[in-house]
Amino acid sequence: MPPTTIRIGTDRTVHRLGFGAMRLPTEPAAERSTAIAVARRAVELGVTLIDTAHLYGWGANEELLAEALHPYPDELLITTKVGVVNTPEGGELCGRPEVLRHQVDEGLRRLRQDRLELLQLHRVDPEVPLADQVGTLRELQLAGKIGHLGLSEVTVDQLDEARSIAEIASVQNRYNVLDREHDAVLDACTEAGIAFLPWRPVHPLLDAPEIVAVAAELDATAAQVSLAWLLHRSPMMLPIPGTASLDHLAENVAAASLSLTEDQRQRLTAFH
Repeated sequence: MPPTTIRIGTDRTVHRLGFGAMRLPTEPAAERSTAIAVARRAVELGVTLIDTAHLYGWGANEELLAEALHPYPDELLITTKVGVVNTPEGGELCGRPEVLRHQVDEGLRRLRQDRLELLQLHRVDPEVPLADQVGTLRELQLAGKIGHLGLSEVTVDQLDEARSIAEIASVQNRYNVLDREHDAVLDACTEAGIAFLPWRPVHPLLDAPEIVAVAAELDATAAQVSLAWLLHRSPMMLPIPGTASLDHLAENVAAASLSLTEDQRQRLTAFH
């Protein structure tokens, strides 16, 4: 079995299967009530990292988590992201320093926290020097508003540049058993001891023959096999599958206890 915990920076340890809150609906009232129940159940099942973002409902998702979970258990780490603004045309990247500062303050208010323990740059804004974006977040970290800094959807070169400005504790790129575009970024994170939080950790096409075959061998679901493969792929992997269903949540969390044989792991690795 792979390790069951992972370190974020030097001072936080979390379980290696987190929860992505993006899919939790904030309205209408009945669906919001279920979403709150799902968030609370995730913590009851041992999840110690929950991922949200300013983009998710333009702060409504952060407020939902605060309503569900505040005051937060000491072991729970809620990570949020900044760097996207709402426009009439939809979400737009914006890494201007004043925007990042404002969104950090809004995240603190909505999550009812004095410090954001892990704050990730949602995307690198190509119109703003990366040094200015990471440098602004580093200033906020030094001011005590941020505990650890992370990035999302970055290349190896961008990660290297960011690390020359500040300590980077996490990277959140798209990655799963059938989509390994960011293998090089994952390998760089593994070597540097940086947590890698794959978004879309379960590929929507779960009928791939090898995944189905391994699932049948283990009496598991294809989604569970996909998550288990991620946990075997790197000790720095921290999947954050999301759902608005209590049953699906339980299924996802159970994947952390699913052990792949070396043969099964190699078959899945060779198939993509």
